[in-house]
Amino acid sequence: SKKIKKARKKMKLTALGVWGGYPTRDAGTTSYLLQSESGFNMLLDCGSRAVTELEHELQPTQLDAVILSHYHEDHIADLGALRQYRQLYPLGQDGWDGMMLPIYGHGENEYEFSKLTLDKVSEGHLYDVENGTKVGPFDITFLKTVHPVVNYAMRIVERRTGQVLIYTGDTGYFDELTDFAKEADLLLADVYFFKDKAKMPNHLSSIEAGQIAKDAKVKKLILTHLPQFGDLDILLTEAKEAAGDTIITDLAVPHKKWQL
Repeated sequence: SKKIKKARKKMKLTALGVWGGYPTRDAGTTSYLLQSESGFNMLLDCGSRAVTELEHELQPTQLDAVILSHYHEDHIADLGALRQYRQLYPLGQDGWDGMMLPIYGHGENEYEFSKLTLDKVSEGHLYDVENGTKVGPFDITFLKTVHPVVNYAMRIVERRTGQVLIYTGDTGYFDELTDFAKEADLLLADVYFFKDKAKMPNHLSSIEAGQIAKDAKVKKLILTHLPQFGDLDILLTEAKEAAGDTIITDLAVPHKKWQL
């Protein structure tokens, strides 16, 4: 008799906040929930509205870790609310055991990094930008990007499955991004500009993100850190044309989910 292969579980990425800069139209700024096939829950950045949007997906006390690309407010605005939630949630309710929340960030802004630790609630951890850092089931390597403040793109590999997620954080275009994203299962890219504003020093344009995806031969391209002005369907079309037909290209929307 033929053996039936058991389908392999995949990492799942869920958009919580998708705008760049500031919240609008009932949606918040950059925050994503990454869930491993083993059940580990990690937040990629923690922008405005992250906590209330997270509640639609899971209890915020079920978060296992947070990792931050940089310390601009639109990426960390809800950190305080998240920690207050966990600090005040009744012990024992829904199995809550008061677990300390590890928050990973870079150390090139000592003041901002120092704020990640809150007694009995959260503990700041420096990620190793030279050698990479292990967070639960993930092996994460880092690439400093082009941005007005220090930002690190992340290459997140799930150890057991080998699946790869690239998260750019905020960045302008530079050549090394293509090698960093090589053959990733999913590229989550900052796309704050339409094609008429390529070569900006702080964020990618639609066609630059598409070109990186094409050259790196990624499987999926997700556009995030979206602009508040302009037709987002046009932004998506521009990125699709640059990426080519072989790459699945999609626009981030709160609570949209992607399997890697």
